[in-house]
Amino acid sequence: MGLFRKRKTRATRRAEAKALKHKAKVEAKLGARNDRKKMRTEAKSAKKVEKAQLATLKAQEKAATRGKLSVGQIRKYLGIARLLTPVLAPLVYRGATMLRAQLDQQRANKMGIAPEELGTYTGHGAHLSARIAGAERSANAIAAQYPDPETTRFTGAVLGRLAELSTAVRASEQMPVQRRRAAHHAISAELDGVEADLLARLGVR
Repeated sequence: MGLFRKRKTRATRRAEAKALKHKAKVEAKLGARNDRKKMRTEAKSAKKVEKAQLATLKAQEKAATRGKLSVGQIRKYLGIARLLTPVLAPLVYRGATMLRAQLDQQRANKMGIAPEELGTYTGHGAHLSARIAGAERSANAIAAQYPDPETTRFTGAVLGRLAELSTAVRASEQMPVQRRRAAHHAISAELDGVEADLLARLGVR
């Protein structure tokens, strides 16, 4: 079929070439116009960025100038600090000491011990250790006050149980948080019973 296709005339070929040339010129013109538009847009953006950077630099320079200290001012402030340090240091130390004493007193009251005993009871179960020590002192006081065999057996049993609870407190120190809390709750419940027995032995119900 291609052999019998009608050949284009010279005029047709010229017309098509002219049309293609015109199309290329139009596309080139449009492309150049788009390029110029793109360049203008980029130039405007660059100017905006440059303007913003200049404004930032000016603001930073103004802030630096406003906050700048002269050598004389620095010497003045250092001199004032040297004069005030001997006066303020004892006051600060005294205030910190009083605050620490108040915090220690509150913690000691919560644990039922004297403030000077705080260093004896450490760790997560410090409050339980303090309660156990208090119960032991009470049991020993009862044993000294009532030396009869029945009271001796009672206080011996109490002291044995307290020793076991003390061991449990120490063992719970290495437990995960949830297990330690559960162990402390159980130990506290046991201590409640021991303390109630001691009070009952003293006639307090």
